[in-house]
Amino acid sequence: MKQYMFNKAQRLFRFVVYILLPLTGGGWVGVSCSDMLESDSSRQVFDPALDQKTDSVFYALGILQGMQLLADQYAFQGEMQGDLVETTTYTDNNLRQLANFSVTTENKYDSAYVYYRVINNCNYYIAHRDTTLRTGATYVAMKEYVAVKAIRAWAYMQLARTYSSVPFYTTPLTQISQIDDANFPTLDMKGIVAQLSPDLEQYSHAYNENLTTDYNQTPTYGGVAPSSILPEYLFIPVDVVLGDMFLETGDYDRAARHYVSYLTDVADVSNNNIAYMQPYASRRNRMSGDEELPGNWKAQSNGQMQNSTLWSSIFAGNAGVDYITYIPMAPNKLTGVASAIPLAYGYDYYANNSGYVDEIQIVPSNDYLQLTNTSDYCYVTTATTEVSLDVSAAKLGDTRYRSIIREDEDVETNDVTVWITKNATPRVILYRRSTVYLHLAEAFNRLGMYDAAFAILKDGINKYLVSEEGGAQYISPETRLALTTTYPLLSQDNISKFSEEKAYFGVHTHGGGHTRDYTGSTYQPGLSPYQCDTIIGLKLAELAADGYPVGTTKQDSINAMEDLICDEMALELSFEGCRWYDLKRIAAHKNAAGLYAPNFGSLWLSRKLAYKNPAKDLTDPNNWYLPFK
Repeated sequence: MKQYMFNKAQRLFRFVVYILLPLTGGGWVGVSCSDMLESDSSRQVFDPALDQKTDSVFYALGILQGMQLLADQYAFQGEMQGDLVETTTYTDNNLRQLANFSVTTENKYDSAYVYYRVINNCNYYIAHRDTTLRTGATYVAMKEYVAVKAIRAWAYMQLARTYSSVPFYTTPLTQISQIDDANFPTLDMKGIVAQLSPDLEQYSHAYNENLTTDYNQTPTYGGVAPSSILPEYLFIPVDVVLGDMFLETGDYDRAARHYVSYLTDVADVSNNNIAYMQPYASRRNRMSGDEELPGNWKAQSNGQMQNSTLWSSIFAGNAGVDYITYIPMAPNKLTGVASAIPLAYGYDYYANNSGYVDEIQIVPSNDYLQLTNTSDYCYVTTATTEVSLDVSAAKLGDTRYRSIIREDEDVETNDVTVWITKNATPRVILYRRSTVYLHLAEAFNRLGMYDAAFAILKDGINKYLVSEEGGAQYISPETRLALTTTYPLLSQDNISKFSEEKAYFGVHTHGGGHTRDYTGSTYQPGLSPYQCDTIIGLKLAELAADGYPVGTTKQDSINAMEDLICDEMALELSFEGCRWYDLKRIAAHKNAAGLYAPNFGSLWLSRKLAYKNPAKDLTDPNNWYLPFK
């Protein structure tokens, strides 16, 4: 096995040497695949300089072209192996193999090469970039330099997520002899984090903001016209990558600290706790089941909340302010790397007359529809007066799914075709602000602060969480202290960043209605039926009904809260390509916690995916990974 791994790695690195990007123009080396894999040449591919101020932008864009080549694989692996989708008679066999866990080495979406392409170019840039160049007091290359380190860390993290243990190197490979003479270590996620995090952490706070350099002055990036690129969304903030790396390894304290650093020191604070909501009234015709509204529904009060915007608007046009990082793909097949994702969801983006097609390859799973259709929706009742708000709940469903679909009913057969419109654009989302909040909730919960995790879903991070009187009474004194000191979201220095009225929206508000305890900007404890003890109690009862030996300990509440976060990830981040990675991580955390059974997480994951009839036994964590190719 060790020799096999070495031979695979040797072929891999022999390949990545040949796909190093030339500096000029940011294009790809014009060599065929057979030439790349079979050549015995020991020539050096290129030796560009990185000692001019303008070099950094050109080379960084070249690395981003490498990200385009891995985008579809990242998203298809992340979604097809999860519990939110099902295949159809039209599904491509490569996707079908991912969905039922029967992937072979011939699968087009199983390639470590696409990640090592990016890594090797990052290594070259990091090794050769002159970071001492200045314009006045500004080091002109530092933003790109740190951004490239973050991309490399993300690529290695993705390799470990996919293959468990992988060859690791940080030396730029530009000669075949370097591969033949090398003895690269094979590292798992913990080993990779141990190698990369100490260097990355020195750039926390100061250099990890998204780049805002004017990239419109640079050559076309991968066929995407410069005028259509929003440069602030092309790079991954260091603190976000570090947060995810530590979350993967179960270091919840360090994960939470980096997410907090991003939200307080790096992110645009004017967009904290995005006030998104999808009003029920405008989506009523898309709700499934009984569409009769409750008799005490107050129609004029259940639309879009004040100071909020439509959640579905995030995915329209270029981008919404909730975006952190995405990979823009070419607008047509002649100008760069096109994406197969829109067509898989039933939208032919690249046709002469783009539009929806009947040959849909990916559709929502029944389990996902059950979750979204049976969710409670909190609504304003007719008991509301000018001075008092009254909120109730009914199983009307979560509105987020209904806001990202297009339906067509056949009048003769009454069959309804559903297209998911979230992926009707050539853009692969890596991170949104909501992603960071949900991952922070995951870390807080495992740190024992399940009340803070619930606050992220219910009320959002805001000043009322640490108010001693008239504030969020479900927040414990210990959590209040932690939110002002250890994880200083609401310290004296930061609380003003979360004090505007638009910050008073939790993630669940995006589709769950009036889940927050506010009347305008006034906190009213207990206003909404969506309360911490109640919702966690319902999840505990659900687990007990499924046969788990649920108790009344804090660990029981933490496990239940983790399931609520997992459900929220399904509702908020569905079809964005991250579901499988979230499920695996949470299952590993449950295994490590050892609650109910030593392999409880494996059993939990296997149960979620049982409807797929997987070809592998998913109670064995070794079967969570793809064959290294």
